[in-house]
Amino acid sequence: MVKFDVVTGQQAKPAQAGAPSYTKVFAQELIKHAERDDKIVAITAAMPSGTGLDLFGQKFPDRTFDVGIAEQHAVTFAAGLAADGMKPFAAIYSTFLQRGYDQVVHDVAIQGLPVRFAIDRAGLVGADGPTHAGSFDVGYLGQLPGMVLMGPSDEAELARAIATAVAIDGRPSAFRYPRGEGVGVEIPALADPLEIGKGRIVREGTAVAILSFGTRLTESLRAADLLAARGLSATVADARFAKPLDLDLLLRLAREHEALITVEEGALGGFGAFVLHALAEHGALDRGLKIRTLTLPDVFQDQDKPEIMYAQAGLDAEGIVRAALGALGADNASAAGRRA
Repeated sequence: MVKFDVVTGQQAKPAQAGAPSYTKVFAQELIKHAERDDKIVAITAAMPSGTGLDLFGQKFPDRTFDVGIAEQHAVTFAAGLAADGMKPFAAIYSTFLQRGYDQVVHDVAIQGLPVRFAIDRAGLVGADGPTHAGSFDVGYLGQLPGMVLMGPSDEAELARAIATAVAIDGRPSAFRYPRGEGVGVEIPALADPLEIGKGRIVREGTAVAILSFGTRLTESLRAADLLAARGLSATVADARFAKPLDLDLLLRLAREHEALITVEEGALGGFGAFVLHALAEHGALDRGLKIRTLTLPDVFQDQDKPEIMYAQAGLDAEGIVRAALGALGADNASAAGRRA
């Protein structure tokens, strides 16, 4: 909700910040692509301003559809448009997409239709509380055959994920991003698509590997600095995709490190579970790899400031460090003497 004067009804202007919100980046990037491709259309379920599609609608009123509070219809409508050769982007909060899951399965995934799901409010949402937290979409979308599921780590990566979704024209895709501001990185004039199912190494190390999916990458890098201060060298990788997983990257991390920590802004049964399954299938757990999967806790968290909630969940830098030290059997004071 936007603050307003109770007497005049005038809405307060939002404070200017150093980095744009992920929602605004999504809207602006989608506009760029729609200017070049008239098959791109956008769908919202009664959340035009919350999803940024009010901006898209100002530019393309005939290509923007608000179906009201009817997420099931939004998904099936998007499937119909995709079947007719359009490129629909269904922009729906993670928690609200749950309402349309049956349609995602039957009307989109089974048909192999290229609906693009823009999943806003991924992860914790602060004062909006557990009803709006985007906790479950990684698990419920990642289990669907053919789905491409992306978790951008910053606003530039979000721009690339959108470009990737535009380019995917034979199966469904989704990209998830949180509420709030980005980290302030530069966004290309027109971002290039990602290679499907390929992550990236952000920092090279030797003792422990931290594999992040989504916007916990900044905290993962902070954790690597804290580990370095304790004499532990850490690799930090950005998974980019929960499905398909970058198997080559994953097996390399498992082979070259004593411990592997996965980090995600989602519930049990998501990215970490996919990683564990892949490692088990390829025998990577048979060699004594020490692994921890960091997820949101198995409770509905009470509302608070997002940074406090993530700290409570153990998904801040200090929580990642605790998991790494625990996996390595090191105490919290010093890990000097282990591999650096």
